Amino acid sequence: MNAGICQIRLHLHGSQSLKDKRRTVKSIISRLRSQYNISIAEVDDLDLWQMTTLGIACVSNHDQHVDEILNRALNFIAQNYPEVEIVERAVEILPAP
Repeated sequence: MNAGICQIRLHLHGSQSLKDKRRTVKSIISRLRSQYNISIAEVDDLDLWQMTTLGIACVSNHDQHVDEILNRALNFIAQNYPEVEIVERAVEILPAP
């Protein structure tokens, strides 16, 4: 079993309030969960209205598949949310022991 962990920091350009931010973040999380069957949550920057940090986790039998799913999730955000900029990203693949 291989696990992948990804932490991404997003800048939400169009967000004018926490309510705007929550709407966008909730949409991203919901669509990524259903599209890629991954675990995802907002993990930091909860009180900032133009920044958020998301944590994503994926488990698979093959490390290549984990890497592919995480990259697809990042590309999905970039392609479908033009008002969101990926500021930082950190990906770690944990191989089977």
